[in-house]
Formats: sequence, structure tokens, C-alpha cells
Amino acid sequence: MTSKHRPNNSLTCTTAGTPDIPIIEWVKPGDEFRIECIDWTGGQIHDDDSANDVRDVALTKVHYLSGPIGVKGAEPGDLLVVDLLDVGVLPESAWGFTGIFAKENGGGFLTEHFPDARKACWHFSGLYANSRHIPNVEFAGITHPGLIGCLPLARTA
Repeated sequence: MTSKHRPNNSLTCTTAGTPDIPIIEWVKPGDEFRIECIDWTGGQIHDDDSANDVRDVALTKVHYLSGPIGVKGAEPGDLLVVDLLDVGVLPESAWGFTGIFAKENGGGFLTEHFPDARKACWHFSGLYANSRHIPNVEFAGITHPGLIGCLPLARTA
């Protein structure tokens, strides 16, 4: 099993799927390996009571991807099957957030009603998530893997 968790290393964390990024790890078909990832903002949002981070989030630096991971023997055009054996939270980051972006930073479809940034942090406890910002609310806090894809073929001149 391989474990990779280097979110601050620009070689292992990117916001674009491009063949120009070097493979950070090679696996063989059938290998089981672990990838530890950061949230879609690259850690710009914090588990605190201020929504300033949501207001000031740099939306030009989002959708962080871990990798790329190379599969030995795979060729362009091959169909790859990926079985996700487990998806979960890391003990030091067992929380998520709901955010409303400020009107001056792109906003959302309800900016007439909610022009200012707002945030609720949700803490995972077993299957459920709850928030100190929205008391007495609990829901099944099911994590998801985000994006999984293949790099495009490098262009040739």
C-alpha cells in the first residue's frame, strides 16, 4: 500500500489535469494504494467562526487534485477501472463547511437575499455531521472522492 500526502508540494497537488505534470507515483494494475487529499479550496477555509475566509477565498485556485498517479502498462485510449475501497476523513481534518460566497467575490444565485459571505462548519462524528453554527441540526455526513479522471494525451508538434 502506498500513501501520498504532500498537499503543499506543487508537484503533487494541482488545479489542472494536464500531461505536463509529472507522474508522482506509479502503480501496477490491481495494486491497492492510499491517496490523502485536501479540500477543493486547497485549505483556504478554516474551522473557525469567521466567514472572512469564504469572503476572501481565491476562486482562481480551486479544485485541487492529488496526483497524477500512473498505471504501469496503461496506454492512451485504454479504459481504466478504479475501485474505491474506502473514502473517509483524516483524523486531523474531520470537518467540512457550507459556504455562501459574497456578492463581491462571485456570489451565488441568492445574492439579493444573502449578499454577505457566511459559513457553517460541520464536524463528522461517526456517520453524522453537526455544526456549532446551526444548532440542533444533524445529517448523514457522507464524504465523496471528488474528481477522478485521466490526463489528456500530450500534444505532439
